[in-house]
Amino acid sequence: MKFFTLLPLSLSLCTAATAPPSDQQPLRRPDEQQRLPPHPPPGHLPVMMGSSNDNDSQVQPAVLLYDILGTQRSLTTFFSLTRMHESTSEPLSDANTNTTVLAPGNVVIDDLPRKPWENPSDYAALGEQAYDGSGGKDRADDNLRRFVEAHLVVGTSPWEAGVKAKTAAGTEVWWEAKKDKDGNEQRVIMPDEVQVDRVASRVANGEVWILKGVLNYA
Repeated sequence: MKFFTLLPLSLSLCTAATAPPSDQQPLRRPDEQQRLPPHPPPGHLPVMMGSSNDNDSQVQPAVLLYDILGTQRSLTTFFSLTRMHESTSEPLSDANTNTTVLAPGNVVIDDLPRKPWENPSDYAALGEQAYDGSGGKDRADDNLRRFVEAHLVVGTSPWEAGVKAKTAAGTEVWWEAKKDKDGNEQRVIMPDEVQVDRVASRVANGEVWILKGVLNYA
């Protein structure tokens, strides 16, 4: 049986028919979906409306990343992925470790030609059956974990321009302030040159930055 029970019904990225990378076959649709635990918990905060102006994102000292990330409607896909593994959910609820969350929006993830659970090396080694059975489930789980880890800068927040840091996946990243074609200054995550749409939230244990793309998760 083809594996794709790992994401909730709300994640369109699992069920949308998507063209795979060249020389790869599309993944089959799941027969059933696994439900994730309900969230946010009782007493969660309302959605915090961000702005392109970082000064509009005021610090909320009594709130943790895990709580505020669950209220961002544009990040429901990414938030669901963070909850699937302890290594990615734990930093978000750790009040003693500051983390910068580099979160791709729902639309960005939906439009990826290679989905977060896919890895070209899996297809190269195993072909179309790469994600069949229990072994396929394990491979997909690992790929999803690495995808999220590539977007968590654990132990760094606030994060100053030009300061190199490691993601939870072990990749080195930094950001630079660059001007777009209209002369507006924007943050750009290097070395992948992914633009930051805005800093959505500043809370007790870090910040949530919404990206216009994804970082390398191979």
